[in-house]
Amino acid sequence: MREIVEGIWTWPWFSEPHGYAFNGHLVASADGNVCIDPVDGGPEVLDALGKRGVAVVVVTNRNHLRNASAVRERTGARLLVHAADAEYVRAQGATVDGQLVPGTHVGPFTVVGVPGKSPGEVALHWPERRLLVVGDAIIGNPAGQCGFLRDKVMDDPPMLRASVRALLALDFDTLLVGDGESIVGGAKEQVHRLVGA
Repeated sequence: MREIVEGIWTWPWFSEPHGYAFNGHLVASADGNVCIDPVDGGPEVLDALGKRGVAVVVVTNRNHLRNASAVRERTGARLLVHAADAEYVRAQGATVDGQLVPGTHVGPFTVVGVPGKSPGEVALHWPERRLLVVGDAIIGNPAGQCGFLRDKVMDDPPMLRASVRALLALDFDTLLVGDGESIVGGAKEQVHRLVGA
């Protein structure tokens, strides 16, 4: 695990088929640490998460269950997902402890709906730190730029593009991504280029 910005740690799992890393994040919070889309980092990462403590595991979309059940079991954290994606996550054997509702808060974040890849896709916005965390809504590929997944893996590509365009109404400069390379500084400009393309 490495600290990508102050108080937020990340760790990768490289996907050979995609050609880039999938990322998990741990966010320190006075209300209890938030783990987002945790990937399998082996026993060392599970040990580190256990030592730091996790109050909540956020699954940003139905395809990002990843290693969330193992983190939940190890730390006693509550696993949260949007209601529209919860049935799919449960079908993968996960226990869902609560819902992510757009407009509500999880730790320091406001939950933002970004449907299109799946109906329950969410992003997490931390306005005070001008920081946005996304799952599959935007990928950081190639490095330093933003992209979309292939249309064939999206439920509704035009809806996703509209959802991402709406993210430009938020104030953010850092973009932490579940897939690819995160952008620390100048991220909003890259998202603007993506939706303008």
